[in-house]
Amino acid sequence: MKKWNFKVKSNPKEIGQNLESELKSVDGLVFNLKRDRKNAIKFKMRKRIQYAWYLIYLNNVIVDGKLSKTDIENETDVEILFSQHFLWKLVIFTYAFLILGLLIGLILGKISGVSTYLFGVLIIAMGILLWNTVQKKYQRNVQEYKTLISEILGI
Repeated sequence: MKKWNFKVKSNPKEIGQNLESELKSVDGLVFNLKRDRKNAIKFKMRKRIQYAWYLIYLNNVIVDGKLSKTDIENETDVEILFSQHFLWKLVIFTYAFLILGLLIGLILGKISGVSTYLFGVLIIAMGILLWNTVQKKYQRNVQEYKTLISEILGI
């Protein structure tokens, strides 16, 4: 998870309306805006993933944001939290669980042979490569959302 905080010279209602008008029209983007009792506005947006294989190609970051009024008039505190989509976490944890099962099998000696150890090393290397690729994609996707929000809010 990554957190991004900044202040904008406008009130929360105007920013919320601006975000809603700009992002509701984007095709394939899910955007929800809720007004809180404490004059805070919360929003959530993500790309709509209809099929599992879209996970690889689409921006898979979930954005949770909060717009709250500060003590200074006509200024808004913006807090945005970026997190990975649940499906990516599921893929990574499933892969880690399978690797752990294979390693336990190798350690207990139920499976033996040089080819099995090479297969185990290959699986671990692929897991490390998968993890590294997912983290780089996550960083790129967060930067895309930061650019989009910056352009909308005029930062």
